[in-house]
Amino acid sequence: MRFLEEIRLAVDELEALRLADFQSVDQIEAAKKMKVSQSTFQRILTSARKKVSQGLVEGKAIRIEGGMIKIIRS
Repeated sequence: MRFLEEIRLAVDELEALRLADFQSVDQIEAAKKMKVSQSTFQRILTSARKKVSQGLVEGKAIRIEGGMIKIIRS
């Protein structure tokens, strides 16, 4: 892994992917959960999808960074 070029995915981008693609939450509700506007959520999600796609297609490592997170299991 250390020899691979990296794509940096921010924590908010990961959360947008989790809500929209993994949990199938609609964008309006996901934006409320993230406490951002729907248009901001859309921009975050678009950026995240592009980065993950690039990593998969080009064989790059995906590094998640950007701060502390709290995981709540439901």
